Amino acid sequence: MTERKPPGVSFESFVDKQIREATERGEFSRLEGFGKPLDDDAAPYDELWWVRRKMHREGLSALPPSLALRKDAEDAARAAREAVSEAQLRRVLGDINTKIAEALARPPAGPPLNLTLFDVEAEAARWRRAHLRG
Repeated sequence: MTERKPPGVSFESFVDKQIREATERGEFSRLEGFGKPLDDDAAPYDELWWVRRKMHREGLSALPPSLALRKDAEDAARAAREAVSEAQLRRVLGDINTKIAEALARPPAGPPLNLTLFDVEAEAARWRRAHLRG
């Protein structure tokens, strides 16, 4: 496609010729997604579709800081329940409690935080009971 349109040749003829030659060379058979169905076009048009797809592909999030901290707190609670030792549980909850305390002292942007510090001793006692049974 680096050729320039020669003078005196209609643009349509020039483009058609390049497409035909590229097809003959097999250049269209190596395109990404060749032979796969097209995405559903019934969804409303989203101008930022490519940004969302890239963020999803790279595992990025665009949550406001308060919601990101809520998610971190949920992940920490799960990690504490699944901890292999009480020391690991205390470390996980201590780390998230530090973040929550900072956020409570200086509320982040976004929706209300709606978080309180984890009661590490109560969680440790619950963890011990669960692991004594199992």
